[in-house]
Formats: sequence, C-alpha cells, structure tokens
Amino acid sequence: MGKLLIIGLTGGIGMGKTVLASQLAALGAKIINADDIVHRLLSKGGAAVAPVARHFPQAVKNGTVDRKILGDIVFKDSPKRHMLESILHPLVIAEEIHFMQRQRRRGAKVIVLEIPLLFETGGEKRCDVTIVASAPLFLQHRRVMQRPNMTEEKFRRILAAQMPDREKRRRADAVILTGLGRAYSFRKLKQLVKSLCAAK
Repeated sequence: MGKLLIIGLTGGIGMGKTVLASQLAALGAKIINADDIVHRLLSKGGAAVAPVARHFPQAVKNGTVDRKILGDIVFKDSPKRHMLESILHPLVIAEEIHFMQRQRRRGAKVIVLEIPLLFETGGEKRCDVTIVASAPLFLQHRRVMQRPNMTEEKFRRILAAQMPDREKRRRADAVILTGLGRAYSFRKLKQLVKSLCAAK
C-alpha cells in the first residue's frame, strides 16, 4: 500500500474553499469537510447535542441544536466560543481520523481535510501539506454579500474572528488564487497534486 497524502485545505469565508475541494475531488482525492461534520454533530442524535445542551441549554430544542441561536450566543463572546470549540473540536478530529483510516483501507492515495479553522486549531499538524484558497478582498466581499441573510456588519464580524488572509498565506505550503477563474485554479491544483504524489 502506497503512502497516503493528507492535504489540509483552508481559507477565509468566501475565498473559494468549496470550489477547490470539488476540484480536488475531481482529481481523485477523498474529501472530508469539517463544517459538514459539525452539522451532523449538532443534529438530532449527534454526539455534540448533549454537551452543548449542558452549557447552552437555550440553543437546544427537541433534541437538536439550533445553530442560529448557538451562533448568536457564542459569536460575540470569546469564552463561550472557546467552550463550544472545546466540545466540537475533539469530536471533529475523531471523525476525521476514522475517515482517514477507512479511506486508507480502501486504497485512497490523497485525502483532503477541508477545515476553515485549520491553523487556528492546529489542524496543520495532522497534514502533510496545507493549501490556502485566497482571493482579493473586493471579490471575497462580493461573494459573501451574495449569501442569504448576510449583512455588512456580520461580514465584518466574521472577518474579525478569522485569521487574516495574509497570515494564512504566510503559513500555508501552497496558495491557490481563486479569483482568476476555475480553469486556472484547477490547472494549479492538478500540477500541485501531481508533484506532491511524485515526491511521496
């Protein structure tokens, strides 16, 4: 069995992570998305519902977590946000590890951990290489403002809570620019994955 390549994919809101993840999947990579895991953990029967109910009872209704209420509680309150992260992050990591073990048994060559807070949570330590999706601020703003229920204030708060793009780019092993068209990013990803697999 060949060596498994673990890629950590990250980037700020509206930077194009989802597009890059789909392009990596088209190149044969197996993708696991941290946000999707969190959604399952907070849904009815999810492993995070009980601990969240203990610390944020007002956010739990009929056995499921209301993510909007929970977000309103923790977004402006750093201690509460850290409490939530201490509940979710170990559960997310456990699912990622299980996914990687399962894909390794199936013979996967490349796995992508799509994690918005990759560097903030130390997730890069679990990866062989890190990729950051990046775009100019004006384009990021335009993309994000097209989302439902987004406001200028909410966008500014999200940016303030995230690691700056320039810092992500500084820490990353590779930066893929997503403002130059999908054909460009796909070509760059294809070249990168090919070189990484050849170097294994």
